[in-house]
Amino acid sequence: MKLLKLFSILILGILLFPSNINAQKSGVEGKPNLIVIHTDEHNFRTLGCYRDQLTEDQAFVWGKGVEVKTPNIDRIANEGAICNNYYASSPVCTPSRASLVSGNYPIETASYRNDIPMKDEVITFAEVLRKDGYATSYLGKWHLDGKAKPGFAPKRKFGFTDNKYMFNRGHWKGLEDDENGNPKLAGKYNPKNERQTINVKNTTAEDFTTDYLVTKTLEVLERDKNKPFCLMVSIPDPHTPNTVRPPYDTMYSNLHFEKPKTLKTPLEEMPKWAGAKGKNLVNELEQDKMQRYFGMVKCIDDNVGRILDFLDENNLTDNTIVVFTSDHGDLMGEHHKHNKGNPYEASAKIPFVLRYPNKVNAGKVIKKAYTTIDFAPTILGLMDASQIKNVDGLDASTDFTSTKKEIVDDRITYMTSSHQNWIASLNNRYKLVLSAEDKPWLIDLEKNPDEDINFYNNPKYKKIATKMQAELLKQAKKYNDPIFSIKKKDLIYK
Repeated sequence: MKLLKLFSILILGILLFPSNINAQKSGVEGKPNLIVIHTDEHNFRTLGCYRDQLTEDQAFVWGKGVEVKTPNIDRIANEGAICNNYYASSPVCTPSRASLVSGNYPIETASYRNDIPMKDEVITFAEVLRKDGYATSYLGKWHLDGKAKPGFAPKRKFGFTDNKYMFNRGHWKGLEDDENGNPKLAGKYNPKNERQTINVKNTTAEDFTTDYLVTKTLEVLERDKNKPFCLMVSIPDPHTPNTVRPPYDTMYSNLHFEKPKTLKTPLEEMPKWAGAKGKNLVNELEQDKMQRYFGMVKCIDDNVGRILDFLDENNLTDNTIVVFTSDHGDLMGEHHKHNKGNPYEASAKIPFVLRYPNKVNAGKVIKKAYTTIDFAPTILGLMDASQIKNVDGLDASTDFTSTKKEIVDDRITYMTSSHQNWIASLNNRYKLVLSAEDKPWLIDLEKNPDEDINFYNNPKYKKIATKMQAELLKQAKKYNDPIFSIKKKDLIYK
């Protein structure tokens, strides 16, 4: 009788509380969940967790106290790990994204410039997890299917079984459901010029793109929470145009952005690969656009909080890997430029924070150079999943799972330019840039974080300059960098 009573209580408990039991099931089976929150053109200095890693002058390049609070993204870093030296494989959208999902340099994926579709043969981390029984979903900007714009739900899914809310290109400011429950652009869309006409001041938490995508993310998580899931949400902000819904559009209107120190550097003292003699040079900061950039970051952070709250409320926090990262940075006035495309820190360095309470100790700081090619093998390593064969990237999962509070490693890796006018090697302190347009540039990020001094011909740096150059040319050749197929000055081949 006692056994029958105990069995009845057990059955009743399962019927009353099925979601919590099932939510923990993947942990019992040893399959962690994965959420990748991915932004576009995100300056790492706008995040509190990165400002905490910097000296005051580097944390506040636009003036003391000019900051946006990001408690939710900071929470991921504080409860997990922060990488101080994570870079785009190539600091523009398509190449960096191709590397992130595949573990290969852009040329290997065919997507070495913007709007070039990724080749069919590419295997992504999502495809590996899909075959391992995961529910795989992608929401937001993709930019790996060629020139389609907006290009909702591309036919080629690359392992993301649910790509209903994926769109190929565009930085749309409003999304909504059509009569069939599928996503469409809010406002008016002109297919001839591929532009959306929308008054962002009239958008709300229901249809502003960042909020809309996170709302749909929560719906997908609710649907899949009782099985192992892999979800990537790619928010198209804080990329230009710098517009954001109320109240974020005026939230930082009281701030005055001072010129970064490097905005005052004479153009003739800058390297040619920096685009100092090109178009779109900046001599003054547009205060309203800078303020709204901060507003976009704040909106993103608030929405990250919604995702973290969902995990807490559903008992999924400990066994879910949460990654917050971006495809590339935004110079935001440094070195006379906005946007991206060169090897300076604000352009090429990306935020990368990761939380996984079951395996990664809180408060870990990693000072080791990675690029987006390292993401796929590392995340699969953390998940004890099969690896993609013949990837260029490094499985750095043990850096995250080690008991060391701080990882310091002078590994040298390299990044490339989408227009083949420079290549660069880098580690956790030095950066060497080779270009046919200028003499070699060696940057010492410890001695000169403003990156406006060339140490290449300094006798004290001869050993490191030689080492960085030899390793750069070795890796660029190994990974078939396009720069070797272009006839240029002899300098690049030395």
